[in-house]
Amino acid sequence: MIIGNYNILMINRFVDFGAYLIDKQGNEVLLPKRYLTGEEELDDEIEVFVYNDSENRPVATTERPFATIGQFCLMRVKAVNAIGAFLDWGLVAKDLLVPFREQRVRMQAGRSYIVYVYLDPSSKRIVASAKLDKFLDNTLPDYYHRQKVDALIVQQQEIGYRIIVDGKHWGMIYNNELYQPVNIGEHHMGFVKQVRDDGKIDVTLAKIEKMRIDDVADDILQYLQANGGTMSLNDKSSPEEILRAFNCSKKDFKKALGLLYKQHKVTLGNEVSLLHS
Repeated sequence: MIIGNYNILMINRFVDFGAYLIDKQGNEVLLPKRYLTGEEELDDEIEVFVYNDSENRPVATTERPFATIGQFCLMRVKAVNAIGAFLDWGLVAKDLLVPFREQRVRMQAGRSYIVYVYLDPSSKRIVASAKLDKFLDNTLPDYYHRQKVDALIVQQQEIGYRIIVDGKHWGMIYNNELYQPVNIGEHHMGFVKQVRDDGKIDVTLAKIEKMRIDDVADDILQYLQANGGTMSLNDKSSPEEILRAFNCSKKDFKKALGLLYKQHKVTLGNEVSLLHS
């Protein structure tokens, strides 16, 4: 079984305080009674998360932590003591330790931090680190233009947001590529714009252009249908007005209007009007 991850295990035997689950190699782990519904039977298979308890013994739970080993996640500090900071990991019976040596700045109770979850090789315990650089850019990025990626929002900077791409590399989303609100700790689907010479990756959250234009065109049609078939917004309107109405750039708005005009769905002028077939 894999400590710090999900495992599909078989119920091997029941005891007063729970059930012992077994893997294919014959290793057992306790699933405490509070996680049993009463409908389980011997030899049933069950998906559980396996972690180490306070005495470093493996234990299983049907709860789902906010992150497993090898993942980055935003977590809140519940308490700080002489050992380090303890994070709310999403498990009732277990908080996640960030030792002082793994803190970039001294963590404070009540605040949230992006951390990486890993198995400490010396103690064999699951811990977290806020020193993210150690776990990123250890391989050369190999992405093609417009490749779809996962973008974890990590830090707001003057020019945009620093992100983690696919849990492997540092990247950046620039302010002029944002047409939606984002928050630290959120995952968003993004598209690669370029891999820079320093290995960092520029990402946009805007969809590939054709998909983007089609979506804006659909939004314009819905707006027209809901507003009597006409609207005062046109290709002369300000970028701010267009952004408020359709959450897109003026460039995309103009292209979407052009697409609808070519499809004979609208007429263009001081007002945009819906053509009824």
